[in-house]
Amino acid sequence: MNLKKIAIGLVVLIALVVTAAFVAQQKINTYLTDPLIDHPLIFTLPSGSSYHSLGNQLLEQHILTDLSWWKVVGKLHPELTHIKSGTYEFENGFTLEQILNTLNEGKEFQYKITFIEGSTFKELLKQLNEVESLTPLNKTEAEVLSALNIPFSKMEGLLHPETYYYSAGVSTFELIKKAHLDQKKIIQKLWKEREAGLPLKNPYEALILASIVEKESGHSADRDKIASVFINRLRVGMRLQTDPTVIYGMGDRYKGKIRTKDLREKTTYNTYTFYGLPPTPIAMPSEEAIYSTLHPAKTKYLYFVSKGNGKSYFSNNLKQHNRAVHKYILGK
Repeated sequence: MNLKKIAIGLVVLIALVVTAAFVAQQKINTYLTDPLIDHPLIFTLPSGSSYHSLGNQLLEQHILTDLSWWKVVGKLHPELTHIKSGTYEFENGFTLEQILNTLNEGKEFQYKITFIEGSTFKELLKQLNEVESLTPLNKTEAEVLSALNIPFSKMEGLLHPETYYYSAGVSTFELIKKAHLDQKKIIQKLWKEREAGLPLKNPYEALILASIVEKESGHSADRDKIASVFINRLRVGMRLQTDPTVIYGMGDRYKGKIRTKDLREKTTYNTYTFYGLPPTPIAMPSEEAIYSTLHPAKTKYLYFVSKGNGKSYFSNNLKQHNRAVHKYILGK
């Protein structure tokens, strides 16, 4: 009789243990798979963080509401505890299991920034220095040129305008280096494929002219024709006479308007006062501007004027150009 009671007791005990284990497993599954994130969230796990400290961080940020099953999850699922520090994006509806998988995979959130074509290096630095996720640049322009082994005096023209993706904490210098290497590859490729007979001595001169084409192009379809104007002027020995070079030479003195005396000022960038190209590029030219410079349209154009809608009107001679100026600029 006692043996029968013991057997029944064991059965009941086993049933209770199995039930308890089943309930515990259900609670763990719920703990792991219940949605936790109600909107996309950027989460940073500091270097040196452990699985234990991660639980506290999730609790502090109100992603988890309790840690009652946290240790149990770690014991039953050790494969989820190999977390990697970094900055991650948790999407809307993410569960704890998805959070832990993301931290185990180490696929950090990618920030992005766009280097805008036509920008100067000074304008780019201002843009970069306002980005909190980047480590600030602690070098002068001269030090950047030296660190990148660039044998020129300015960074203008030497960076590729593009959208760049990066992880939190990446240095501004690394982004600049990436943009420089991209531009270097592009100009090397396009220079090899250039049209024969251009009045440009080397790839750097191509970048100088491309930067002018970039600044003068309000309409992408006009780029190759604008390039042809400057190429034609170089061929016949005319001054380039382009306002963007004057503005660049004025620097901070430019307040939105070019005066007659500014056009007469003899700076190294005032293409109204000398023949040929300025000493350096004046902005970041896009790949399209470089291509147009090295493959200009076949024209006899020597002049162009803005129509006021982003497009330009082109002329072969000064008489035609003056009529266009009266029509589009003076409104006569």
